Amino acid sequence: MSRYDTVDDPLCHPGTTVLRNKAGLTDQDELDQFEQLMFLSRAEEPLPEGALDYAHYRAIHHHFFQDVYGWAGEPRRIRTAKGGNWFCYPDHIDREMDKLFAALAAENFLMDADNPATFASRAAHYIAELNAIHPFREGNGRCQLTLLSILMDLAGFPMDEDRIDPDGFLRAMVASFDGELGALTQAIERMAQTIKAVNE
Repeated sequence: MSRYDTVDDPLCHPGTTVLRNKAGLTDQDELDQFEQLMFLSRAEEPLPEGALDYAHYRAIHHHFFQDVYGWAGEPRRIRTAKGGNWFCYPDHIDREMDKLFAALAAENFLMDADNPATFASRAAHYIAELNAIHPFREGNGRCQLTLLSILMDLAGFPMDEDRIDPDGFLRAMVASFDGELGALTQAIERMAQTIKAVNE
């Protein structure tokens, strides 16, 4: 997994960039493997219920990472960056997350989108904003995809996981940080199964 650029992080083992974890692992590769194993195990379970708001999003993160980190579900408390791009400063995370989910609710969680292209355009905006906020110290990308999957289900365009191109999606997310949403919109549209008309 790609590592974050950070300021001094009390969540890490002293003198390293390895996050303290419930398994007591101090090797990054071993932690990555353990984290993914626990994530996949929890992914087999139902997601926590909620109102699809910031509190619900934190509960989803806690669900996935509760076996790995004691701070699972808690917002990030230090400044982090990737590739020299700094994410939202910690002091602003709660406010920006509340604002994002309020705006998403005002758009009826994109359930009114009548085709995959319209859905993808708006979903790309929200996923890009969520990525720029980056509310958690680790596990943001997996939670972003989970939220996207939830929104796709609600809108009637369930995610086709076979159409996910991990490398292409990552490149699209990086581009979205600079406001370029075209690639991310196309990636989301490719993931969407066009079955809404059948469901209505």
